[in-house]
Amino acid sequence: MGLIILSRKVLISRPYFLFALPWALLIPASAVFAQDADHSAQHADHSAPDAQHSGPHTGMTDMSPAGMFLMTLASGTAANPASSPMPMVMMHFGKWNTTFMGTAFAVDTQQSGPRGADKFYAPNWFMASAQHRAGPKGSFEADLMLSLEAATVTDRRYPLLFQTGETAYGVPLVDAQHPHNFIMGLGFHYTHQLGDDTFVDAYFAPVGDPALGPVAFPHRASAMELPQATLSHHWQDSTHIANEVVTLGISHKKLKFEASGFYGSEPGENRWIIESGPINSWSARLWFFPNKNWAAQVSAGKLVRPEALEPGDQVRATASLHYSRPMQGEIWSSSLIWGRNHSTATHRDLNSYLVESVVPIRPGNFITGRFELVDKDELFRTQPEIEARLDRVYGSTFRIGAYTIGFTRDIQLFRSLETGIGANFSAYSLPAAIQPYYGQHPVGGNIFIRFRLRPSS
Repeated sequence: MGLIILSRKVLISRPYFLFALPWALLIPASAVFAQDADHSAQHADHSAPDAQHSGPHTGMTDMSPAGMFLMTLASGTAANPASSPMPMVMMHFGKWNTTFMGTAFAVDTQQSGPRGADKFYAPNWFMASAQHRAGPKGSFEADLMLSLEAATVTDRRYPLLFQTGETAYGVPLVDAQHPHNFIMGLGFHYTHQLGDDTFVDAYFAPVGDPALGPVAFPHRASAMELPQATLSHHWQDSTHIANEVVTLGISHKKLKFEASGFYGSEPGENRWIIESGPINSWSARLWFFPNKNWAAQVSAGKLVRPEALEPGDQVRATASLHYSRPMQGEIWSSSLIWGRNHSTATHRDLNSYLVESVVPIRPGNFITGRFELVDKDELFRTQPEIEARLDRVYGSTFRIGAYTIGFTRDIQLFRSLETGIGANFSAYSLPAAIQPYYGQHPVGGNIFIRFRLRPSS
């Protein structure tokens, strides 16, 4: 795929990193453009016509309806609304159709208050897929998704006030977000068309995304211009990197039902390896696609020992509604998401609510917003005396509000990359009981440069 792996010394040096990062992403794009793949991919309707003899206008060849069905998927078996174009480059090798996607941010974050921190870091991911017709009614696809965050997010974290989940150096992460694994996804799909509007789908992934929750935030259309994770990540879509995932699904017209088995533990601290374990967890999800602009899902699952340092299992339930439509020559995308975790050890029910949108005000100019309410009971996990005192007086759970507004402007720097500069600002609401530890009005801000593989025009 031509993905360049830079040395750690280069990656953490700001001037060299900013110069090298676009070229790291440019390599796969250059190879694709050399093959004259000259059309950007958009989500296909599940009832799309047979594209067996599609020519240069699509960059695809020998594409069946089952293959078009696979083209709708954004993460594992999850999907954005069909009207939301995926920023991918497409080409074919013989009868193999391939797609390439990649996004990277160079971010400087500043956060206030006693527990705020500052850092320069670079979230990123690159994805490639290869698809081939399998008989007159079937299609096979292999996906690979990589990230260099294990190197570009140093110290195994980046600052994010009120974020919790996973560990670094054997200690629970608090007010920080973990990096993604080097292999974010490695999966294999087979889809078969049973009738004009009916498809069955089988998915196996040593590293993949089970049928639980909305489209994960790195792939969600409404989150494309926000480099930082959601505070509700571990309530809604944290299983987007799971091991030993097996999913079976059936789709009929506007409905899709899926069920998964997978290894429930979240990734360990060594982000460079593929972990494995028994298939001990399950999930199920129902999708509804009323038209090309809308996608909705409800899902539930049981995760066995997801957190390394926490006893018990989690029972998770989610529901989400996603909307996308063309606007100002771009796409307006919004999401409304709810997620709940029930701990079998503490018997607590913790809820999260998220509203998220990216609105083009004119071509190449985007306003972004993300508003969250999340119940947190791990903010003082590394300070047991304070945690015990707060628990006695105020209870174990604190509802946090996070309100983020931002702006991104595209700038033309590279032929093969969509480059943008942007910033966002977050304000937080928090109970008075924990204000002595965070300050009365903690805030955070990010300034960033965004690089994304440019679809062929």
